[in-house]
Amino acid sequence: MLMQYARLTIVVIMTFIGGSGHALADTARAIDSGVERALSRFYTHVGGARELVRKARGVLVFPAVVKAGIGVGGEYGEGALMIDGQWGGYFSTVSASIGFQLGVEQRTVIIAFMTDEALTNFRRTRGWKVGVDGSVAIITVGIGASVDTNKLTNPVVGFILDPKGLMYNLTLEGSKITQISR
Repeated sequence: MLMQYARLTIVVIMTFIGGSGHALADTARAIDSGVERALSRFYTHVGGARELVRKARGVLVFPAVVKAGIGVGGEYGEGALMIDGQWGGYFSTVSASIGFQLGVEQRTVIIAFMTDEALTNFRRTRGWKVGVDGSVAIITVGIGASVDTNKLTNPVVGFILDPKGLMYNLTLEGSKITQISR
């Protein structure tokens, strides 16, 4: 019963913020443009970000992940994977949560695959679940701070930014990332 309530609430929330996942779907061109803007903000607000992206085997960027909730919440966003500066496919992220929550917020999510093995595992798995198919170490740095790529040892690292470029200390646990066609 609780799961049915959660699904119904997510459908209502997604309708409230703009429709179903297909109604929220961006074109490839819109996603590409959003990814470029998100990376530009990332480079501006976090020292060492450009070097981190250059060292990464692949970088998955969700420029706008919208989260909404009224007791039960859901979030959805679309983005693109970049490998060696080339587009490597389009993806959606979706998750649900239960607990006190009210409102709508938007954030940017950047996930860097630092090893070939981590990138291969991600690309091979249909419906990659954070925390199940792979862990993402969220890196928290304040605005204007730097990331030391020489000290990063995790195969997958993530960053969450709000619209002003500030870094969140949140988790991506439970998010499901699935390849989409655009």
